Amino acid sequence: MERVRYEIDPYNRLIVRGTKSDLPKFRKVLDGRFEVDEKNNLSYRIKSPLSEDENIPHSISLAGDWSLTKEHELKLTLDKESRETFGDQITLSGQILDAGRDSLIFSVATRSAEGAESTHILNLRGWWRADGSNRLSFYLRKENGRYDILTFNGAWEINKDHCVVYTYKKAALIRKKSESHSLIFKGYWDIRDSVRISYLLDGDTQSAFDFKASAGILAGSYVKYEIGIGARKRTRPVKRAVTLSGQWKLKKDAGLVFECEYENGKVRGMVFGADAELTDKDTVLFRLRDSVDNKDLGMVLELSRKVLDGDGEAFFRALASKRELALYAGAAWRW
Repeated sequence: MERVRYEIDPYNRLIVRGTKSDLPKFRKVLDGRFEVDEKNNLSYRIKSPLSEDENIPHSISLAGDWSLTKEHELKLTLDKESRETFGDQITLSGQILDAGRDSLIFSVATRSAEGAESTHILNLRGWWRADGSNRLSFYLRKENGRYDILTFNGAWEINKDHCVVYTYKKAALIRKKSESHSLIFKGYWDIRDSVRISYLLDGDTQSAFDFKASAGILAGSYVKYEIGIGARKRTRPVKRAVTLSGQWKLKKDAGLVFECEYENGKVRGMVFGADAELTDKDTVLFRLRDSVDNKDLGMVLELSRKVLDGDGEAFFRALASKRELALYAGAAWRW
């Protein structure tokens, strides 16, 4: 009985092999392209015209578990049914083009039977997280509430605009020359814990990198955390210093705010509540509280009177008369 078996060539093309009694019968390259649907199911849509005696469908669906190779290519480890005709896994050669707030854009280069080159896009849907080793991870959505995890094993950086940047190198498919690729994550920083700092991606999304860190350092013009990243092939974590330059302000309608400038001059503020106390050095000692549930963050900030301009002057006068005041994030202060 004739069997059909498929494989993937270096140009991301599907190849069909027909066998009879385990002896080769034919080998045919099927012109087409890989596609993913809204649940990240992979299929290969065939464009090549097929003769009537070839029992090959126009679209072939593949099921399995997604992962990311160390060369930053997409790998699908196939389930039992797919393995009967495909083997254990397939790897799609290509390049990660972009990381959206809830997506990962992957380009796949291919070549037709006539030698014409083309590129098409796979838009994978899911959300971003940091794993227990502070590595960037993409949770790829699947059916029935399940997900696969694509782990980025390299160490990320922070650029001059305070954005998270992940850079990797790989050989180009055609030229075989090593090229550098960078993914820039658009977002902003937030603090909810003395030993944890979060990077929230723009927009209404559940994507966020929640990084474990050493105790945060707060000063008059910056916020600093040190983070260890468990990168591949390293016995010790790679250290990264997240230093956010900015300005502390007191706003009567908001509370204590640390304003930080991002790309294109966009300013974002981290808002805190605080218990404030006037010191003998004519400075104010703030014991910070979370802006959501008003819990004590275990973080202390000392600011001079010169820093507290604007609404801060009114607050300083009230504090001087009462020695202690409470700041409530989003509800300003009470006196």
